[in-house]
Amino acid sequence: MNILLVDDHRSVVEGTKMLLESEPDINVTIETDVFLVTDLVRLTKFDVILLDLYMPNINGADLTRKLLEYMPDTVILIYSGFEIAPHFNLLMESGVSGFIPKTSTREELILAIRCAARKQAIIPMQLLRQLRRQEIQVQGDQEHELTTITREEDRLLRELAKGKSNKEISQTLLISQRSLEYGLTELFQKLHVNSRVDAIRKAKSLGILPVEDLC
Repeated sequence: MNILLVDDHRSVVEGTKMLLESEPDINVTIETDVFLVTDLVRLTKFDVILLDLYMPNINGADLTRKLLEYMPDTVILIYSGFEIAPHFNLLMESGVSGFIPKTSTREELILAIRCAARKQAIIPMQLLRQLRRQEIQVQGDQEHELTTITREEDRLLRELAKGKSNKEISQTLLISQRSLEYGLTELFQKLHVNSRVDAIRKAKSLGILPVEDLC
């Protein structure tokens, strides 16, 4: 089984490589430079790819999308020490097949990789328990329709309320600026507003944002 491990922390990848290659049928390739990953995937067939969530210049979600453009059947797992729940929907939409905490034991790590190679989704129990219903129903004031605000849009509103720039918000939410601009357009349409300030005011009137989050 060929595994690609992508992480900018060399000590982490070397330690993980040693653990995995204690299994006689597992061969691990490590890459610490995200700019070389795409070419590597084009040239070599990997059964499973493990990506860190936060890396210089690109995050795990965007790198997943990029890799799947070239190899749509690739099995990609997020291997991270950070909390996944806030980014769960975004990561699933990017095409990842599951998640492995860096705190996993050797046995848990190997089992997760083998299951993923058999096209099984990998979701740790702790993460599964954190997941909640993703949508908030709010009453719109135009024609009394119900407006559905997703969890991602709720987080976007809260970042807007902090006065962050598009670049800062895209980094926080792990999305490209183009995706952010699209998300803002969709959000403004849902709320029937034309600006950030109006969106925040509308969010207050609908009870989405607490008063202290408003500018």
